[in-house]
Amino acid sequence: QLQFVESGGGQVQPGGSLTLSCTASGITLAYYPLAWFRQYPGKEREGVSCISKDDGRTKYADSVSGRFTISRDSAKNTVFLRMSSLSPEDTATYFCAAASTYYCSFLPLNYQYWGQGTQVTVSS
Repeated sequence: QLQFVESGGGQVQPGGSLTLSCTASGITLAYYPLAWFRQYPGKEREGVSCISKDDGRTKYADSVSGRFTISRDSAKNTVFLRMSSLSPEDTATYFCAAASTYYCSFLPLNYQYWGQGTQVTVSS
């Protein structure tokens, strides 16, 4: 049975850090481009970061570039999102996803498999 288990969300003060993890079962993440999306209440999901499957090339939204780092551990079948210098604007539900396309992108329609989401709240 295919399953993504996300963890690492929670509440953190502005300027703090969190690392999100997404571990898969029933699917080998190494075969897929992977991404993290976030969603604000009442808004569409937006791409935060993605990583290609072959060369490990990464892509970041302008709003998180320099603060967030995506990585993958094939041995653990896990993708990570390290978030630092967090601000209240980063408060959202974060989703991991695996794409059905060759390259990573920020188009939700390109992603076939999704995690259940984990809440990140940045507040003092």
